Amino acid sequence: MANQLLSTVAYRDSLPEGYARPEHDRPRLADVRTDTNIPLIDLASPDRHRVIAEIDQACRTYGFFQVINHGISEELLEKVMAVGLEFFRLPPEEKAKLYSDEPSKKIRLSTSFNVRKETVHNWRDYLRLHCHPLEEFLPDWPSNPETFKEIISAYCREVRLLGLRLLGAISLGLGLEADYVEKALGEQEQHMAVNYYPRCPEPDLTFGLPKHTDPNALTILLMDPHVSGLQVLRDGAKWIAVDPRPNALVINLGDQLQVINLPESPSATNIIKVLTDSRKHVQALSNGAYKSVWHRAVVNAAQERLSVASFLCPCNSAVIGPAAKLVGDGEDPVYRSYTYDEYYKRFWSRNLDQEHCLELFRGQH
Repeated sequence: MANQLLSTVAYRDSLPEGYARPEHDRPRLADVRTDTNIPLIDLASPDRHRVIAEIDQACRTYGFFQVINHGISEELLEKVMAVGLEFFRLPPEEKAKLYSDEPSKKIRLSTSFNVRKETVHNWRDYLRLHCHPLEEFLPDWPSNPETFKEIISAYCREVRLLGLRLLGAISLGLGLEADYVEKALGEQEQHMAVNYYPRCPEPDLTFGLPKHTDPNALTILLMDPHVSGLQVLRDGAKWIAVDPRPNALVINLGDQLQVINLPESPSATNIIKVLTDSRKHVQALSNGAYKSVWHRAVVNAAQERLSVASFLCPCNSAVIGPAAKLVGDGEDPVYRSYTYDEYYKRFWSRNLDQEHCLELFRGQH
């Protein structure tokens, strides 16, 4: 029901029933640390080889990075944030027209994550949009605010170009052809989540989103420039805050880049050798050399926050799985092959804070 939306009320003095996390599963905000070494990559650098190497290193060590000079104008970024906030400030009856708790709907306004499945809710409303092919979905996007379609569609086009550019850099960093990853993922879909996190009366008791990884290939996040809220898990135990940087975008790896196929080619053979030489530090590539990053969103009592996440996703029929050459003699692959459609449905059939969805595909044949 649309009355579940948090954004229908200006402010709440206490958490409604169903939002407080159990004691063992709370943010523990005092324990969160900062990390001055979060990779920041200048995509306009004339040293292309250095940029590729920096992206590769960030993917192996952090699973995410920030980019500047990415080609999307500051003016457009500001317009996206402004029109997103304007949308969530619409009257309740206007937002009710788009409300749905059906995960399969391609254009919907909802709350939390999956209210049909979860037992504890998250302090978030979100607008979910499918964005590619743009001409197919654009007519059904919100017409209010009046400039919404124009601004968000312009941003979607720019983000897609940036995402494909980054996938090319990732391919080259692995010693592959520049278009290998893009081809392996098929005609990629593109989704967007415009996330709204209202001021929260008890931010120590709940999450905007709990610990999770993204089910897609690559996520490009536009953060609120004034309010921090994204946190990333480092070394399996330490949460670090990712503070916004002026005009920067956050890039994080999704699950499918952890399990992507590789070609059976001399390039792949070279990669195997490199990874075997450093076995203590990374796993064989399509068995998990790159890690999709665990991250979460926290909330605060003083300020509302908006973020815009763009997801590049494999086409539904794309088969994701380890290449035979990357599995050692006598060893079983870590993950079985599957279609992205199968993975995506499993992801949405569960609670966000359950075990990693990839575990459902581990060690099966």
